Amino acid sequence: MMETQRLILRPWRDTDAEAMFKYASDPDIGPIAGWPPYTSIENSIEIIRTVFAAPETYAVVLKETGEPVGSCGIMFSNSLHTADMKQSEAEIGYWIGKPYWGQGLIPEAVGALLSRCFDDLALDAVWCGYYEGNTKSKRVCEKSGFKFHHTNNDIVSPLGDKRTEHFYIMTREDYHSERSEQTVHGTGV
Repeated sequence: MMETQRLILRPWRDTDAEAMFKYASDPDIGPIAGWPPYTSIENSIEIIRTVFAAPETYAVVLKETGEPVGSCGIMFSNSLHTADMKQSEAEIGYWIGKPYWGQGLIPEAVGALLSRCFDDLALDAVWCGYYEGNTKSKRVCEKSGFKFHHTNNDIVSPLGDKRTEHFYIMTREDYHSERSEQTVHGTGV
């Protein structure tokens, strides 16, 4: 479990299925990230027990309400991922329910995941990718301090269509340099 100013990041529970379905069934959420909208609460329970049971996968829970409103996680080179990663690297993924777009909650969650990646797991680099047209995800990458690395064309998404995917990266050095600058400039970490 991790905690930020407004969020608790914790493992998903079966009891979260209704909240997950409420947000992940929205056709504006999954398809832009390459996955189909969830079809039922039962479908959500199945996702919780399989996909979201992976290590380092977290429900994004609002402290204020206790409701899970999105998901984030760290995927390693031995799991389903899209970045071409080395053993000492990982990829961060995330989504959040539409009512919470534009509030900076996912960058807040990503900050906690980056701390986990570099401070606890001692990774060398972390990747983040998004499909062409997903401007909100691009903004999260940039706001979180990732740097553009490369673009792959004609990537087959989990939905089976071909897409352009943009990859961003943050190295351990970038992460520690950014944190040092924040501390020097008094913005905190």
